[in-house]
Amino acid sequence: MDQLVTSARDHWGPRFTANGVPAGDFERVMDQLEDWSQWCAAWSHAAARHEELGHEALTEGRSLSAGEHFATAAAVYHFAKFVYVVDLGQMRTAHEAAVRCHERAMELVPYPGRKIRIPFDGAAIVGMLRQPPGTAPHPTVILVPGLDSTKEELRVTEELFLQRGLATFSIDGPGQGEAEYDLPIRPDWEVVGTAVVNALETMPEVDGDRIGVWGVSLGGYYAPRIASGEPRIKACAALCGPFDFGGHWDGKPELTRETFRVRSRSADMAEARKRAGELTLEGRTGTIRCPLLIISGRLDRIVPWQEQQRLHDDVSGSELLMLENGNHGCTNVLAEHRYRTADWMAARLGTQPG
Repeated sequence: MDQLVTSARDHWGPRFTANGVPAGDFERVMDQLEDWSQWCAAWSHAAARHEELGHEALTEGRSLSAGEHFATAAAVYHFAKFVYVVDLGQMRTAHEAAVRCHERAMELVPYPGRKIRIPFDGAAIVGMLRQPPGTAPHPTVILVPGLDSTKEELRVTEELFLQRGLATFSIDGPGQGEAEYDLPIRPDWEVVGTAVVNALETMPEVDGDRIGVWGVSLGGYYAPRIASGEPRIKACAALCGPFDFGGHWDGKPELTRETFRVRSRSADMAEARKRAGELTLEGRTGTIRCPLLIISGRLDRIVPWQEQQRLHDDVSGSELLMLENGNHGCTNVLAEHRYRTADWMAARLGTQPG
């Protein structure tokens, strides 16, 4: 097993199974990989079987099962592409399959979703809106993925909010998912957030007076950045996000640095380092007025816990949940934060947790 495959397993292993990849698939695919060049094809092959099972279930009239199969296929295809920037053609094929399966799943699973495109900077932010049971409009949580994640990875997290009476709107913004081909990574996500909130306020499903935002990893930077410039955000949860993305550049995994280079449209690593330094909350924290929950993992090797401590220290009244055994994203200690975060958001947006 080469260094990049080993790095992917070491840094992100629990994340796969936490977000929809069956444990058996994870072990089988990882055990067969010897070289990073095989990554996308091997995971795409595993995903294709779940997609086939989805079509079989549909043919037999088992629509609920079909939805679960397609949702699993979407998650597995997503991890075929997530940091596979060595071959952009293969990556895009896997991504298009993830999008295809995700859209099919959202027609069939409980809490179905509809896809929405928000015009932005000559292109579009793409999101999936899902509703809980009950009469609309609903308080709504914007879910923001990170550098290597997309809306297709967020289904499990969405359902925690949906179960608590909150609608969810998971987005692909600049540098992410369906938007990454037209919109590079940018630091000023308060601009992105305003475009999203403006669009949500026009939707009959959404209570525009009760909108929150949740973000993970680099999305854990984007979410407070949105809150710093968008007063309509009523609550913000940031999971393992950087305060200054460029501050620990040399310590980040090679796959992370190369993925950032590609999605920021940097010509080389020197330019990527410079652009990474532009992603900072320096000078922005004083305008965060809404309740802020920060979740941190003491064992995070991608975004050190000191980054979240810095945000907590800068924002008066913020809450910090420091998990001593947590990795990046705290996917190895899910029970310690996922339900608590969903309850926290539900309480602040005015629904009853549980």
